[in-house]
Amino acid sequence: MSEDGSGEPRTPEMRRRDLLRVPAALAGGLALTACGPGSLNLVEGRAPGSPSVTAPPGSPGASPAEAQVPVTPPEDLMREHGVLKRILLIYREGIRRIDGGQPVPAHELNAGARLIRSFIEQYHEELEEKYVFPPLVKAGKLTDTVAVLRLQHRRGRVLTGRIIDATGGSSPAATPGTAGRPGTRSSRDLGADMAAFIRMYEPHEAREDTVVFPAFRDVVPPARFRDLGEIFEDEEHRRFGPSGFTGVVNQVADIEKSLGIYNLSQFTPRA
Repeated sequence: MSEDGSGEPRTPEMRRRDLLRVPAALAGGLALTACGPGSLNLVEGRAPGSPSVTAPPGSPGASPAEAQVPVTPPEDLMREHGVLKRILLIYREGIRRIDGGQPVPAHELNAGARLIRSFIEQYHEELEEKYVFPPLVKAGKLTDTVAVLRLQHRRGRVLTGRIIDATGGSSPAATPGTAGRPGTRSSRDLGADMAAFIRMYEPHEAREDTVVFPAFRDVVPPARFRDLGEIFEDEEHRRFGPSGFTGVVNQVADIEKSLGIYNLSQFTPRA
């Protein structure tokens, strides 16, 4: 475990599918090993006479407990929606401060917008447009919905570009732009752009999670569905390195901590 500067341990990096492929029979032992001192170790421990943990699922030596549990494409996409939701909360905090006449947290908003650009628009949405939408259109399903989702992707990229420009540009070390000064027209425009982005993407991702992704599963053959899970995982690590999704989540958490909105309990209403 490593510390992230806040006193909280960060999870050791491990490919999600590698973890989920550990046989269920070893899950308890793995959990104990992970919680103990030192680094995470996958220990093969089997009773005498039991099948080898390396037996392929479906082979004569494999037991039901050793069946792989794949990470499906919708699960990958919905986890990525979770990242988007957390950045929308960062935008909401920026709007709250703008509306209250407080200094605009330009650095944090810029970092959030750049994550939307790199992780959501240039990765997540590209997966949807390349692998999710075409099978639906080919099957004649949700064609009107897909057209709207594609349009919203384009409009979202315009808003993201404006938010990045208003908060200092595309460089991580950029200084805040004029939107960093409270009460200016630029800060009000920034707030309006963030509000428009939130208003569009909340129903956008909800419709995908509840309608589009289930329909996508229905029209894609099981073998292709499994292959896509591997394609998504490989592309994630190609673009974002060994830490992949976990590294992006840690970046979002750092922004939340800087804004003072990381502590989940602060959002609990009083009884």
